[in-house]
Amino acid sequence: MNADSTHASTPAPRPGLEPAARRIAGLLGAIDDSRLGGPTPCPDYAVRELLAHLSGLAAAFRDAARKDLGASTAVSPDSALPVLDDDWREVLPRRLEEVAAAWRSADAWTGMTRAGGVELPGEVAGAVALNELVIHGWDLARSTGQPYGAGEAELRSCEALLPADDDPDGGSLFGPPVPVPDGAPLLDRVIGLSGRRPDWQPGS
Repeated sequence: MNADSTHASTPAPRPGLEPAARRIAGLLGAIDDSRLGGPTPCPDYAVRELLAHLSGLAAAFRDAARKDLGASTAVSPDSALPVLDDDWREVLPRRLEEVAAAWRSADAWTGMTRAGGVELPGEVAGAVALNELVIHGWDLARSTGQPYGAGEAELRSCEALLPADDDPDGGSLFGPPVPVPDGAPLLDRVIGLSGRRPDWQPGS
């Protein structure tokens, strides 16, 4: 076997969740209470609900990685509007650290697990967790007037996942894809695939 064939048979490394989790944590300090009622690209969520959703999904995917299949992994995120706890400024950064750490384990990506009440392979759950952090990180940044960027490996993972999320009617789990111009940056293409307008601004 030559060197080229050995290289070709080596799977690409999975992008970790740490960068996406750290980016979200880095946005939190600029969010004072006056911003909590502001709009987000998620039609049903103000900033407070988006923060609550992030906290809940971080806990759910942390436990999915650990195969700790209890209440946090059993409930669909669409079952009720999420409620932001008073201690979110302490809880959310900790949960973001925990979900990133949990997916550093190779065991997290193997076997079956559960998230949002759905049974799915660990490898798929990890990709979904990363996608949630990247897309909702963008949501939070855009809602609060902060810059946002993501690495190419993360965005390629999201790009590959989002079309696979299409429901039978053609919409993704996030919403029907939004067309973006040819040659748009990869981040804009991913955001469009998630059902958002890349040029969304509060009040638009």
